[in-house]
Amino acid sequence: MAVIGVIGTGVMGRGIVQLFAQAGHELRLYDTSPEAVAEAARFVAGMIDRQVAKGTIDAMAGESVKGRIIPCTALADLAGCEVVIEAIVERLDVKQQVFGELEALVGAECILASNTSSLLISAIASKCAHPERVAGLHFFNPVPLMKLAEIIPGVMTAPIVTDRLKALVEGAGHRAVTAADQPGFLVNHAGRALYTEGLRVVEEGVTDHVGVDRIVREGLGFRMGPFELLDLTGLDVSGHVMQSIYDQFLQDPRYRPSALIPPRIAAGLYGRKTGRGFYAYPDGQKQEPAEAGVPAAKHPIWLGEGVDIEAVTALVTNAGFTLVERPDDPTDPALLLALWGEDLTSAAVRLGLDPTRCVAIDPITDFERRRTLMTSPVTRHAIVDAAHALLASDGTKVSVISDSPGFVAQRVLAMIVNTGCEIAQRGIASPDDIDAAVRIGLGYPMGPLALGDRIGAARVLAILESLQRVTGDPRYRPSLWLRRRALLGLWLGQQAV
Repeated sequence: MAVIGVIGTGVMGRGIVQLFAQAGHELRLYDTSPEAVAEAARFVAGMIDRQVAKGTIDAMAGESVKGRIIPCTALADLAGCEVVIEAIVERLDVKQQVFGELEALVGAECILASNTSSLLISAIASKCAHPERVAGLHFFNPVPLMKLAEIIPGVMTAPIVTDRLKALVEGAGHRAVTAADQPGFLVNHAGRALYTEGLRVVEEGVTDHVGVDRIVREGLGFRMGPFELLDLTGLDVSGHVMQSIYDQFLQDPRYRPSALIPPRIAAGLYGRKTGRGFYAYPDGQKQEPAEAGVPAAKHPIWLGEGVDIEAVTALVTNAGFTLVERPDDPTDPALLLALWGEDLTSAAVRLGLDPTRCVAIDPITDFERRRTLMTSPVTRHAIVDAAHALLASDGTKVSVISDSPGFVAQRVLAMIVNTGCEIAQRGIASPDDIDAAVRIGLGYPMGPLALGDRIGAARVLAILESLQRVTGDPRYRPSLWLRRRALLGLWLGQQAV
């Protein structure tokens, strides 16, 4: 059993106390307000009582857990701690002051850890006489349920400190991942791609925020789309984090924030907490527009490059459409393609097809849950309506989007994978830790490197190269980790020899 001090009685501090008290440690809880300390102790005790009532733990064990939580009225009460975890306001000067005061109280072997989510650990430790014992220990809310913690050694942190914190976290049943002292650490860094690429898609007029969220949620199997997540976390908070990480990475285009965010922040549209963000929340419930109706249209269909012939032919047959063998058939057929990384305009020109009759389907999304139909700037309405009617003929939902290299889903996935690859290339975290942190901390279906391996590294590389070529935007430049492994036929999760 360790004696652990926790400074700060907010949501994170309370969660950390509960986690380690339940793991068998003695917890000393301190805040500058004695009333806040007492309230926090009562709150944690109440959470333990709820578990007893549910039968998760027995009454005797619950009383033992509560008995290990010791409210403190002075910072000096933490003098005997082996680890002190700070979970206070995100201000560098305040954290530096607290750590300076702690150094005069605790023993030489005591670890000083910060639950900061945005400040550099090396900066926090810079005012300490012994920066080698300072590290980051970043949990996620709610702490007892989000079974992940980032351990962040600063430039001066001793390796033994990282090892001791890892053992402490794993002993409490959480996955410990180690991240370098870089902007966003691991989870917040990896999460930039979903947000920024979703925003970029809307900026380009490919589809609206509702369209992006539906494709990501239903077509890719994510729990929430990027705009739902922005509304949940708050645009004021997420907007600040996006700008901060962009600036801290010296304005690397990969992390460029969106011009769509500042006007909404200025208008006070922060999301759920203000009743309106990208969505409106009357009575706390998200208001989402109804799906567009399915057109009652038919037209001859020609199946071209990349199309799953068996699946689409079954739709054609069951819906009573006519399938033709040549794009120049006199019936003037709709020309259906399936593209990887390419926009429909480029594909039509490359293949010598009539762009007014071309439409494309995204082969990467879940064909049974949601299909994405892409049009060129000149695709005729009758062609779009017919293709929409065909793809929706078995009751599957269809999203119709404007021309875009990589549709929506491919773009989002490619950027998630590329960001994970860049984290690995920079040595910020190991491949295993990257995938575990993203899967647990962000709730993605898979980690970015595993996701890239599932799609195929060469295919992800091709999508990014197409995006960079068509848009001219350096944000799409492939990570060297991705490029080299794609060329060598290696797994993205594979370390260098």
